[in-house]
Amino acid sequence: MTDVAEDFDLIVLGGGSGGYAAALRGAQLGLRTAMIEKHKLGGTCLHNGCIPAKALLHAAEIADQARGAQRFGVMATFESVDMPAVQRYKDETVDSLCRGLTGLVKARDITYIEGEGRLSSATSVDVNGQRIQGRHVLLATGSVPKSLPGLEIDGNRIISSDHALFLDRVPQSAIILGGGVIGVEFASAWKSFGADVTVVEGLKHLVPVEDENSSKLLERAFRKRGIKFNLGTFFQKAEYTQDGVKITLADGKEFEAEVLLVAVGRGPVSQGLGYEEVGVAMERGHVLVDEYMRTNVPTISAVGDLVPTLQLAHVGFAEGILVAERLAGLKVVPIDYDGVPRVTYCHPEVASVGITEAKAKEIYGADKVVALKYNLAPNGKSKILKTEGEIKLVQVKDGAVVGVHMVGDRMGEQVGEAQLIYNWEALPAEVAQLIHADPTQNEALGEAHLALAGKPLHTYD
Repeated sequence: MTDVAEDFDLIVLGGGSGGYAAALRGAQLGLRTAMIEKHKLGGTCLHNGCIPAKALLHAAEIADQARGAQRFGVMATFESVDMPAVQRYKDETVDSLCRGLTGLVKARDITYIEGEGRLSSATSVDVNGQRIQGRHVLLATGSVPKSLPGLEIDGNRIISSDHALFLDRVPQSAIILGGGVIGVEFASAWKSFGADVTVVEGLKHLVPVEDENSSKLLERAFRKRGIKFNLGTFFQKAEYTQDGVKITLADGKEFEAEVLLVAVGRGPVSQGLGYEEVGVAMERGHVLVDEYMRTNVPTISAVGDLVPTLQLAHVGFAEGILVAERLAGLKVVPIDYDGVPRVTYCHPEVASVGITEAKAKEIYGADKVVALKYNLAPNGKSKILKTEGEIKLVQVKDGAVVGVHMVGDRMGEQVGEAQLIYNWEALPAEVAQLIHADPTQNEALGEAHLALAGKPLHTYD
């Protein structure tokens, strides 16, 4: 093992959202920075998650629009989905973003090393036969799709989201094991592409971490779309059939389809990378950190899917920036994870920020919590788009709004203002006095706060 002559201020192990954000911000602040990535710059979000999945979902939206064009007086017909062409569109989007990111890294004079790095000490990483020395090491090695005990993902009939993103065909039928974000997004896209889809979720609702009202609204919308789901019973086993795969649940119920997509979450990439040998505290594969992303080893931090925080690209991004600014001597503020916007990009979209009504009652007491539901039906732009849904506000009585939960097409575009409402601890009356553009769906968020402030307009008293 040979040492690299340059001694870095920051060595980043992993080039995903958390890693590259730390590298870019660190270099911007004058830190001599090296970044090591074994696959492609951009990590899971860019290559195996957010971006390619949302490209598929947009293609699915176009398919739905073609089918429903006559509702808007447009005479169009839907013929078929050309999956190789969809894949080209998706890949072009990813490649373009990857080139842009690569250019940014180069422009910031970050030393970028392609190779599989391994932590060799509290201040060094080994890669490609070299030992990279630094003042501080940031672990950002991300995550991979998980499975369940006894369920082997073979990439053929039993696949993960990684495989699903690169399918060159639309499966005739699919079972999706897991009704969280990944599961319902693929269910939505595949249904739009023409597949017969069944979602199996062991908990009692789809998107179970969301407010129960949002889950119920999504379930109702999925029923209307013909997406089947089975809730409240856990998986037991899977086996090949002559033409596909069959799963059996704990209650004996069976489902058969061409493919089984295992969408039960993602697990941290941490094994065999030297973390435990160097003394980094871990739990169930995750690296443990404090509110400033510091591990128990003073010269090592960790961010992103590797640590037990929200597995969202923008969370890793914020965590990476926090670490870089802390190392550069700037004053930093711990992340309020309840204040992070969350969006599930199925049809209809589910977006939220803050805490659920149930959580608010647990924290403040049931008699101290006010909840208001505002239907999108009176909203002009939602009517134009022919989307249905609701905005639900959760407020501490006579106090701030602590939760905003939205279901409907394009609700992900409204979560930005919702984030400000929660994080700035806005009172309903303060939001109500803001003027929202007409006609927009954003107007519905303003109208909901008008109603919560006691002066509803487009709702019956």
